[in-house]
Amino acid sequence: MGGIVHDEDKKVINSIKNDAINVATEFASLAKLKKGQIVVIGCSTSETVGKTVGSWSVPEVGEAIFEGLHSVFSPMGVYIAAQCCEHLNRAIIVEKDAVPYADIVNVVPQPKAGGSFATACYKNFKNPVALESIRADAGIDIGGTLIGMHLKPVAVPLRLNNSKIGQANIICARTRPKFIGGDRATYNEDLK
Repeated sequence: MGGIVHDEDKKVINSIKNDAINVATEFASLAKLKKGQIVVIGCSTSETVGKTVGSWSVPEVGEAIFEGLHSVFSPMGVYIAAQCCEHLNRAIIVEKDAVPYADIVNVVPQPKAGGSFATACYKNFKNPVALESIRADAGIDIGGTLIGMHLKPVAVPLRLNNSKIGQANIICARTRPKFIGGDRATYNEDLK
């Protein structure tokens, strides 16, 4: 239902947070994330609790997913870039330190206008800013939110054993290193 926020069972919230931790841990290893890189996250809390995308915004679930992902990425020095929903033209919420020279837009996400995950990021980042777009090094799409527009070109899909957060399917990708006329053996080894 539009504009209505719902309380969810604490066990469900904790399970979703643990799923996010497991996905982030496996993803960070497979994607070979490094300090200073940016991971764009698209997240449907509706899909996470088994509803249709955009129909069941759940701030508690957005917070749980943020806490889980942040607990893995922050110690690595990897930045989260949260993709807002279509109500904010899929704007990006990110730490200013990750994009010190980017053009900032004036918007603050809300659960039903930007999404619960982007709202949680804005609330919890030290110095959040909103951008019209970004070119992230890697991405996690929670619930089919279509993050490709915010990835660097030539993304490579990654297959995770942990393929769900709650009831939402997970799609992951990272961008390929730039090997123009480079050694194929080195390139193939880097993708493993």
